[in-house]
Amino acid sequence: MRAVMMYGPGDVRVEEREKSRIEEPTDAVIRVTAACICGSDLWPYRGAEPLGTTPQPMGHEYIGIVEEVGSEVTTLQPGDYVVGSFVASDNTCEICRAGYQSRCVHNVMMGAIGTQAEYARIPLADGTLVKTPGEPTPDLIPSLLAASDVLGTGWFAAVAAEAGPGKTVAVVGDGAVGLLGILAAKQLGAERIIAMSRHADRQALAKRFGATDIVEERGEAGVAKIKELTDGLGAHSVIEAVGTQEAMDQARQATRMGGHVGFVGVSHDVEIDGLELFFSSIHLHGGPAPVRQYLEHLIELIWNREIDPGAVFDLTLPFDEAAEGYRAMDERRATKVLLEF
Repeated sequence: MRAVMMYGPGDVRVEEREKSRIEEPTDAVIRVTAACICGSDLWPYRGAEPLGTTPQPMGHEYIGIVEEVGSEVTTLQPGDYVVGSFVASDNTCEICRAGYQSRCVHNVMMGAIGTQAEYARIPLADGTLVKTPGEPTPDLIPSLLAASDVLGTGWFAAVAAEAGPGKTVAVVGDGAVGLLGILAAKQLGAERIIAMSRHADRQALAKRFGATDIVEERGEAGVAKIKELTDGLGAHSVIEAVGTQEAMDQARQATRMGGHVGFVGVSHDVEIDGLELFFSSIHLHGGPAPVRQYLEHLIELIWNREIDPGAVFDLTLPFDEAAEGYRAMDERRATKVLLEF
C-alpha cells in the first residue's frame, strides 16, 4: 500500500509499505477513503519535535470503509463506513466513561500507526470507530474527515472554555482547530466571538463560522484590544489553539477574572508562572481532545448539513503529492490539506 513517511525535517515521501493487517483481536483494518495533513504534523516537519521512528508513518485523521475485523470485534463488519478519533480508546474504562477517551487507560495514539495511507489498522475498533448512517455523498467527505480531529478538538476547546449563551469567546489561533473552535462556540450559543487573525482568507472563514469581531494584533497589543472590546474585563472564554508560549500568555491574559481557558494547542516549551497563575483567578482546562466523546453528535450535525466544517480544507491534492501539501501548510499557503486517493 502507499503511505506517507517522514524521514526527517522537511523530508516527506509517499512510498510502498506492507499493507496494514489485523494484529490484535480487537483491531479493524479500514480502507482509508480520505486523508489529510494536520497542523501538529508540522512540528516534526519543522524539526520542533523528534520523530518517534525513522522513517515515521504520518497521519492520525481518517475516515474509511471497514475491510476486516478481529475476532473480538462485535459492533462492526466489513463494508461499514466509519469515522474514528485520532486516539484509539476502548470507550469502556473509567476514564472513558468520564468523557476523556483520549486518556483511556488503553489508549493508542493513531499518529504512531499512521493514517496517511491507503489502509490503516485501528486498535480497539469497537470503542474507537463510529459508523455513519450510510455511505456519504462526496460533499460530506471533507466534513466527516474534519470530525476525526480538528472539529472534535475545536469542539472540546469550546466546551473546556465553557463557551455558551451570554458569553464572549476569544480564539487564539486561526488554523483549522481555532477556526472550528469558532464554529463550536457558535453552536454552543456564544453571544460574541472574537477571532485573532492576521490573514484575510482565514478572517473570512472565521466570520462564516460565526466570528463577530476580528483582532489582528498579537501579544500585549492583542490582549489590550480584547480588553477594549470587553469593557476592560477580558473574555469569559478563551480558546488557545496554537501551543506556543506567546499563544498561552495571550490566552491567559485575555481572560477575565473567573473566566475559562480551553487549551488544545500541543504545548511546546510553554511555562506558566505559579504566582501569576494564582492571582489570575482563571480556570485552565485542556489537553488531547476526547474526540470520541463528541463523534456521534458531530456526525449527526454534518449528516444533516447543519454545519460545514470541511470548509477548512482549502487545498486538495492527489495522495502522491503529499509532500507538496506539507510544504503548502508549512509556508501558510494552505490552512488544511486534503489528500485524495
